[in-house]
Amino acid sequence: MSTPTPARTSNRKRLAWVFWLILLGFIAWDFQTSAPIDVRDEPPLIAAGSGRSGSGGHCSMSK
Repeated sequence: MSTPTPARTSNRKRLAWVFWLILLGFIAWDFQTSAPIDVRDEPPLIAAGSGRSGSGGHCSMSK
């Protein structure tokens, strides 16, 4: 197996920087465009006897 050349190493570093910048950009965009999360409005994980529906998670809850 050959050792990586300096050019190949710099390309990998550049690609890693591009990946992290795109990921951080996406996270920043998502925080700016998404509605705030109301953690007190989510249904309980186990709703036995609480009167609330236990089927469906917080992701599939329609409003």
